[in-house]
Amino acid sequence: FKVKPQAPKMTAFTRSLVAALALVSASAFIAPSLHNPSRFVKLGVAGVLPDGRPDHLRGDALESGRRQRLEQVFDTVKADLQKNFGIMDMSNYETVSKKDTAKAYEMMQLCRTFENACNQAYMQGHIRGFMHLDNGQETVPAFVADSIRKTDIKFSYYREHTHAIASGVSPDAIMAELYAKETGTCKGTGGSMHIFDKETQFQGGWALVCEQLPYAVGAARSILLDRQRDPEKFKDDERIAVVFVGEGGAQNGRMAECLNSAAKEKLPLLFVVIDNGRAINTFTPDVATNSDVYTQGKHYGVPGLLVDGQNLDSTLKAGRAVSDFVRGNGPAILQVHTFRFSGHSPADPEHERGRKDEKKWARAEADPISIFESYQKVLKQEEMDEIKARVKKQVKASMQFALESPAPPAALAKALEYPDAPNTDYNLRAAPEGAEAVTKATVDPAALAACEVTIAGLTAKAVAGDITIGDAVNLAILEEMLRDPTTVIHAEDLQAGSSYNIPFATQQTFGKLRAADEIIDEGHFLGKALGEGMNGYRPIVELMNANFGIYGMAEISSAGNTYATTGGQFDMPMTIIGAGGTAPNQSLGAEHSQPFHAYVMGIPGLKICTAATPAQAYGMTKSMIRDNGPGMLFLPVKMMKSVKTTVEVGKCLPLNKANVVHLASPESVSSRKAVTVATYLHGVKEAQDAAKELKALGFEIDLIELTSLKPLDMDTLRTSLERTHKLVLLDESTLSGGVGATVSALVSEQCFDLLDAPVKRLCMDDAPVPYASSMEKAVVKRCEDLVEAVKDAVANKY
Repeated sequence: FKVKPQAPKMTAFTRSLVAALALVSASAFIAPSLHNPSRFVKLGVAGVLPDGRPDHLRGDALESGRRQRLEQVFDTVKADLQKNFGIMDMSNYETVSKKDTAKAYEMMQLCRTFENACNQAYMQGHIRGFMHLDNGQETVPAFVADSIRKTDIKFSYYREHTHAIASGVSPDAIMAELYAKETGTCKGTGGSMHIFDKETQFQGGWALVCEQLPYAVGAARSILLDRQRDPEKFKDDERIAVVFVGEGGAQNGRMAECLNSAAKEKLPLLFVVIDNGRAINTFTPDVATNSDVYTQGKHYGVPGLLVDGQNLDSTLKAGRAVSDFVRGNGPAILQVHTFRFSGHSPADPEHERGRKDEKKWARAEADPISIFESYQKVLKQEEMDEIKARVKKQVKASMQFALESPAPPAALAKALEYPDAPNTDYNLRAAPEGAEAVTKATVDPAALAACEVTIAGLTAKAVAGDITIGDAVNLAILEEMLRDPTTVIHAEDLQAGSSYNIPFATQQTFGKLRAADEIIDEGHFLGKALGEGMNGYRPIVELMNANFGIYGMAEISSAGNTYATTGGQFDMPMTIIGAGGTAPNQSLGAEHSQPFHAYVMGIPGLKICTAATPAQAYGMTKSMIRDNGPGMLFLPVKMMKSVKTTVEVGKCLPLNKANVVHLASPESVSSRKAVTVATYLHGVKEAQDAAKELKALGFEIDLIELTSLKPLDMDTLRTSLERTHKLVLLDESTLSGGVGATVSALVSEQCFDLLDAPVKRLCMDDAPVPYASSMEKAVVKRCEDLVEAVKDAVANKY
């Protein structure tokens, strides 16, 4: 493609090298222009060997590190559809019109040409980072363009350019995104692996293998939630969610969890398994006992179908039948047998067993475009030539558009950190219009009355100062679920109220769809919550114990990144609540005593809060649920039922402010016997106990509860240090990489002139927390450690 020469400046040697690489690499993608039909095996019903394996997986092929063609005709597909799906009337799927055939052929040519252009642009330096191309698998986007609708919700993985094109996303915007331009689908924030487009409901482009699976389950749940919330509006709704995954990636345990969930709730979800025989570059049969992913659903009652992805006609017909099934009946698997002509990415050396020989063979014998051109009788040669010319012109225009588009401004990165500014006042955020009427229409009157009785009882406790942290959070959740019908919740043991009553009465009031009792895998239901959050809902995830969130680090990370990565297209309202931390003498051992709050501090886009009292827990829960971005609220596991205070019912608290628990007297400040103590979770109780001992010794503290770990409230710390000039941190995380390390660094950088002494950190040792109290004392700091640290600070011992 000839475009205006605006490539980065290169030396003569570099230009020669790039030109050579581009020629070699691009030629590997372009199908032969002259087609010899005799090169292709006549299409027929695939045979089966005596041991039951289909002949595309016969032993000699596997030994060489590649598979054979599936060579399947639609008669085989029909039989499988009748047997596995119960579709007896095939009359709607017997033929594909000339118009639809031409459209599918054009989509294949567009995708092939677009990917070739991407490869060229990558070699020229216009596209950077990782890029993954789709050559050889063009029947998949042809099927998507043919059967999947604009309103269907699509989730793909990092090899998604063609899936986005087939979904209706502008090739100009996709190419501009690859070029890192402001006119790209995500304003240049996402790049090749993160194509998103809200208008066409194309929801990624996700870079971690298989992470998209539970997101798509959440999206499918959002479709059912829509129908439940507004049955009149969605009475004719036929939307489905579609998720793309490779046969290698589908070996991941997330696949089983998602099949279970999809089957349990009869979700309108289509799993499209793109089976190219390569798990990254590794030959999949070398690492997977069974690559027939379409049979995985048998255990759950989810039907599956295997189709020859080199046969356009068969793929289109099968795609129509299976997608129609999902629209009317529930989940299904469509496995498309393909061969990928390119490596995992252009930078891969492809030394894996059989890979280079397989590519050479596949380009000659298994090119879906060449195969279609060899057997089709519908399109004339001049019609195909016209399509190719039109496609080439379109892709050339997309490259030019991307090249001439402006780069995004540097300030955009920070602007996309959070959907809602940290200083948002959530008390001013109105409930959705008509919310009360929706709640009355969708919640059983008896259940609603029982919920109101529960709320009245909790409110009485809150006013009387007799409410626990767990009950305060439960009150906030029940109020918000009544206030906003788009609020949903996920938890383990949800029916019974989990361990601390946080989700108590939610399912009994709002039903199983809005209040989901979950299988024991936090990553799975955190992923579902992410998919719901992208599609108009406000999910709450209760972790029972915050450390269980370790199972969901990938999903939490992606939740934090989503708003920015999508260029601000998709808000990500998600509230994650868990009791955790490490109290002195809690006797829970290492796994239940991990500082998970410190582990997630480095995830961009998250608001991370803590609460050590019912009042703080209640107010911050309400605010976090109303926030349009993801937040995590950590609660003190050993104080959930013991600490009781009054709560100002109905009041939201800020997510960016520390809580000033106590201020030292002016006399202590003026006599330089006051020290600022900053802490959180169980440290608040330890500090309150220490304050009593210190006062008896003639010392006082400004006690600052770090209710907002991120963003950190530096203003409150600075104001206190202007009084005391000394800071002790009682930190419930480790010496290395802990919260205290971050706070200490920021204070030293921003308040250095206010300090009369180095910041003193009382943090957990880097050793795992032991069970025995005698050893645990050496790891976990407590009241007596704080007393000594404050005394030393006043005495200038450091």
